[in-house]
Amino acid sequence: MTTAPSVPAVGDEPTGGAAPARPVTRPVTRPVTRPVTRSVAVGVWIMALVAWSASIGIPNDPWAVLITLWLLTIAWHVEAPWRHHLGFPRDWSIPALLLAVYFYSRGWVDEFDITVHWTMPIDVDRWLFGGTLPTTSLQQAWCGDPCTLQSPVRWYDTFFTTVYASHFVVGLSLAVWLWARNRGEWLVWMRRYLGLNFAGLAIYILYPMAPPWMASDEGYVETVERITSRGWGELGLHRANVVLNGVGNPVAAMPSLHAGTAVLVAAYGIWRLRTAWRWLLLAYPASMCVALVYFAEHYVIDEVVGALLALAVMVAAWAWERWRGARSASAPG
Repeated sequence: MTTAPSVPAVGDEPTGGAAPARPVTRPVTRPVTRPVTRSVAVGVWIMALVAWSASIGIPNDPWAVLITLWLLTIAWHVEAPWRHHLGFPRDWSIPALLLAVYFYSRGWVDEFDITVHWTMPIDVDRWLFGGTLPTTSLQQAWCGDPCTLQSPVRWYDTFFTTVYASHFVVGLSLAVWLWARNRGEWLVWMRRYLGLNFAGLAIYILYPMAPPWMASDEGYVETVERITSRGWGELGLHRANVVLNGVGNPVAAMPSLHAGTAVLVAAYGIWRLRTAWRWLLLAYPASMCVALVYFAEHYVIDEVVGALLALAVMVAAWAWERWRGARSASAPG
């Protein structure tokens, strides 16, 4: 029986003569910023973000999120020279362009004359759950019958809305954190993150499929309501739809990249971390999947395919990195 090769933890360097599992880390020079100055700068960043979110809307497209995170890195190292801060647009220019292509092409794809699939996920979910759609069951039990945007808001509505909205920032926040600490590890994560998004985009083009809320509007299933933004209404975040219903493709339900990205984040953390607590990361995709079904954003089968796609991207990227490492190690000096 063979055993899986060991993988260095985040920040470790490859040792010995084995082929590296990831690129050699490019050292990151961290300038010194006085704690008091940093606290003031980060406080200003927080106030500006709150003011922007209240007046304009919560950043949700990749460029807005990246600019917001870049400003945070500037605030964190506010006393560093500008040549340090300009390293961000230098390193992020190509990934940011690719993310913009993905983000805006989602909404462009459904402009074509396409055949939308409606019944397959309905039949599969009913087969999996004894003839009943999980969305129907969850909304009747947790929201009410009938379930509407005006139904009383419970604490879990706020929790699940927050989990849902985290999709727009978690992957990029992890990427920026890795960029600031370890550029080689940043490339490892971006390879998987971009790979998942573009693999999902390819499936959206080849297999356009309607989500539960749209199928309900068209009479394919019993009445279910899209209640994604309901949890933030009680908090006074009335511009929640800026982040929850931004540029998108309404028939891009298969696969669920909300579920896929959550699984990717958890799988990456479990792979890279060494603490026993890393398994708690599985709570994130579990919460995301419940939120997506409850809000009528996705069927369970969408989530299963999204999760499998994320794991396939993880394995494919790892295999490519091992192959490239072995090729580099065998190349003549």
